[in-house]
Amino acid sequence: MTRSRVAIVRCESYDTAEVNAAVGRALDLLGGAGAFAQSAERILLKPNLLVASKPEDAVTTHPAVFEAVIRYLQTTGAQLTYGDSPGFGKAAGAAGRGGLTDVADRYGVVLEDFSDGREMSFADGRLIKRFTIAAPVLDAGGIVSLSKLKTHGLTRMTGAIKNQFGCVPGMLKAEFHARMSDVERFSQMLVDLNAALSPRLFVMDGIVAMEGNGPRSGDPRPMNVILASTDPVALDATACKLINLDHRLVPTIRWGAEWGLGTADDIEYVGDPLESFVVSDFVVNRSTGSTTSSHGRPDTIIKQLVVPRPVIDPARCTSCGTCVKICPVEPKAVDFESASDHSRPPLHHYDRCIRCYCCQEMCPERAISVKTPLLGRLLHHD
Repeated sequence: MTRSRVAIVRCESYDTAEVNAAVGRALDLLGGAGAFAQSAERILLKPNLLVASKPEDAVTTHPAVFEAVIRYLQTTGAQLTYGDSPGFGKAAGAAGRGGLTDVADRYGVVLEDFSDGREMSFADGRLIKRFTIAAPVLDAGGIVSLSKLKTHGLTRMTGAIKNQFGCVPGMLKAEFHARMSDVERFSQMLVDLNAALSPRLFVMDGIVAMEGNGPRSGDPRPMNVILASTDPVALDATACKLINLDHRLVPTIRWGAEWGLGTADDIEYVGDPLESFVVSDFVVNRSTGSTTSSHGRPDTIIKQLVVPRPVIDPARCTSCGTCVKICPVEPKAVDFESASDHSRPPLHHYDRCIRCYCCQEMCPERAISVKTPLLGRLLHHD
C-alpha cells in the first residue's frame, strides 16, 4: 500500500515570487500539475473565505497562495473557477476584502455562486447518506482545496478537512451545527462530506497561521510553511505536529483515520525537514478534556459546570448582534435581553447552548472566547 505523502516547503513571506516557487515545488513533489488537472477540465478552487477580512489578519487563504495555485494549474489548460459559502456575509465581499477578487480577475477565474445547492446521494456515508451541496461544486470536474492553518474553538484546529464545510450552501451549515451538536458527530459528518466530494488536492497556507482564539479572533503567527497533500487527514495531522498538538485530540483527524478518509500516522514527508517548522509554544487548546459534552446539548447541572462555554467580554462587545444572528438553535442560546434595547451585550443562555461555538467563531470584535468552568478545569487538571 502506498504511503500518504505530505509536501512541506519553507516560505518565509507572501512575496509573490517566493510563494510561486514554494507552491510550485510542493506540487511538483506530489507529481506535478498533470496529476491534478487536465486540459479543458473544469477545476473548482475552494479557498477558506470564512468572512470578509484583510489578508494580514490570517483569517482567510492569502491571495498570494491563491494566485500561485492558479498560475500552477493554468499551465495544464484547465478551466479554473473558485467559490465558498462564508460563515457570515457573501462570498464576493469576503473575496474582495481578502484580496482574492483582484487575483481572480487578472487570471480570468470566475467566482461561482454557492447560494443554491442540489442534493447528492452518498451511499458509502457512515453517518450521512445525503448532502445538499452548492451546485458549482457538483458541476466541477475536480476540487482543489486551499485551507488556512488556524485554531478552532470546536475542533481545536481547522485545516484541510473542515475547509470543505464551505461547500454546503448558506444556512444549511447552521442546520448541521444544530443537528450534529456533539463535536464527535459533527466531525464524522465532515469526514463523510470529504469522502463524498473527494477533492484531488489539498494545499494549506501556513506561511502566517492563526493561534489563540481562532478561527477569526485569534492572533497571526508566522509558521513559514506551505503544506500540500492528496490526503487531508495526513495533511491536518502534519499541521498538528508543527504546532505541537497531539492529533488524537482533533476529532476530524481521529475519525478521518478511523473511517478510512486518510492516514494520520503512516506518512511520507517530502521537501524540507518537518522538525525545522515545529513551534512548541503555539497557542492552541491542548486540554485532554472534551471541547463539548458527550451528548451535545449540556442539559444537566453537572454539564453546565464542566463543559467549555462561550463567554462575552463586555469591554470588547459592540452589541452588533452577529452572535445572535449566527446562533443555530431556537430559541436562541445567545440573545439581547430586550428585543428593543441593543445597548448592552447579548446574554448567553447556557441551558440552550449546544457548544457549537459559532458565536465565538464569527464575532467581528474578538469579544467572545471559549472558557472552561472551574469544575471542568479541576476535573481535567488543565
